[in-house]
This record gives sequence, C-alpha cells and structure tokens, in this order.
Amino acid sequence: MGGSVTRERCFNHALREAVARCPRCRRTFCRECVTEHDDRVVCAACLKSLMSLDRPARRRLAVLSSCFRAALALLVAWLFFYSLGRALVAVPTPFHEGTLWEESAGGEE
Repeated sequence: MGGSVTRERCFNHALREAVARCPRCRRTFCRECVTEHDDRVVCAACLKSLMSLDRPARRRLAVLSSCFRAALALLVAWLFFYSLGRALVAVPTPFHEGTLWEESAGGEE
C-alpha cells in the first residue's frame, strides 16, 4: 500500500480511479464515494457509523429541548391565569354582586 492513491481503484467502482483514502477504514474511493465530515474526507459507510454514534447525544438534546418547551408552556399558562385572576380580583365588589347593574338601571327610572 505504499503506492500513490491515484494508482489505486475505487473500492465501490473498480473501473474508476481513486482520489481519496478514508481515514477510518483505510479504503480508497472515487470522488462520488467520499464526502467531507468534520473537516475530513470519509466514505459513506464510515459516515453512517459516525452519524449513528451521534444519535444518543442528539436524542438527549431532543428530550431536554422537549422538557424545556413543556416547562416554558406551563410557565406561560400559569402567568396567563395568574394575571387573569389578579384582574378579576381588581374588579369592584358591586360588579361581582350584580348590584352595579341594579344601581345603573335604578337611576334611569
């Protein structure tokens, strides 16, 4: 394997000239079979395994994000109902007892 990468053939396509060697599996690949990930060139199989390693971290982040959104929604709902309760408490007593309407109706007669 001491030869140049360009003299070797693609692992997936035997008729194509290799342009890169995957640092993980050490196989050579053509331009169509490699991609850049984290500033390095890797093959599709190694990229898939790298992505599967990242899934638990992403799942934990998604769970934490969902919990944060649920807590935020509860906080917003609590603030809404707290403000509504404070507004209702601030309403004058005659309005609650219905005597406000009687007073205004009695003034017209």
